Amino acid sequence: MNATATATRHPEMLAKIAKGQGFIAALDQSGGSTPGALKAYGIGEDAFSNDDEMFRLVHEMRSRIITAPSFGNGKVIGAILFEKTMDGTASGKPVPELLWERGVVPFLKVDKGLADEADGVQLMKPNPDLEALLDRANAKGVFGTKMRSVIKLANPAGIAAAVAQQFDEAKRILAKGLMPIIEPEVSIKSPERDAADRLMLAEIVKQLDALPEGEKVMLKLTIPAEAGLFQPLVDHPKVLRVVALSGGFSRDEACVELAKNPGMIASFSRALLSDLRANQSDEEFDSTLGQAIDDIHAASVA
Repeated sequence: MNATATATRHPEMLAKIAKGQGFIAALDQSGGSTPGALKAYGIGEDAFSNDDEMFRLVHEMRSRIITAPSFGNGKVIGAILFEKTMDGTASGKPVPELLWERGVVPFLKVDKGLADEADGVQLMKPNPDLEALLDRANAKGVFGTKMRSVIKLANPAGIAAAVAQQFDEAKRILAKGLMPIIEPEVSIKSPERDAADRLMLAEIVKQLDALPEGEKVMLKLTIPAEAGLFQPLVDHPKVLRVVALSGGFSRDEACVELAKNPGMIASFSRALLSDLRANQSDEEFDSTLGQAIDDIHAASVA
């Protein structure tokens, strides 16, 4: 099974992601980053005493986001979910089902976190149970996946290893008929960011060229230090879409930088959610979210 299987199973979703004028929301904070996400939302660690309570609170936050009127206005074309969010419900419906009813294509974060740094990169931890998770995602109508590793230095061996690992995992995902988003994030704090961008670009092109005909992947990348550097990836016949992470930039900074890179669209998390608070009224919440969506959409279609 390959990318053709994805198209056969989800033709409308495929068309929306390939050609849609919008961006992908990243709602996939997992265990390690969840307390920080809740704190930014105005919920401190004194509000929960165990992981179950923490995940219940973050699920309530995500449910509020995906059911807000502005989230279904057509400018958000996809959403990346954490596993527990995929398994949950909102407005009485399974989250992936509700998202697609709102015109938002569901993706699932599938990596198990980062290994310790070596050769200037953090690879993904081993994921022996990936196929079982992919089967569950397929059963729930999920279109694709996302997995993240981190590049901190312009180390050729480390970057080659990170990109190769991403594509090896992508082949497992393609075999299940799902669309993989490959995310080798170059840290914006790297003292060798531009050099790392260029090494990563060369390794990605090498891996793309080696993919069998008919297979496609998506890429989620840090906005390059040099505007337009990733145009060869945007134009590559084996890339469905190139999306950008905000990577620690503020929303204003991320939108300015993204707009310099035609063909890339946003897949922001903190830059999307940074102004949302638990104590906002529903009207304030939706207005704040709507402004963020408008800003990020404008940068994505610039």
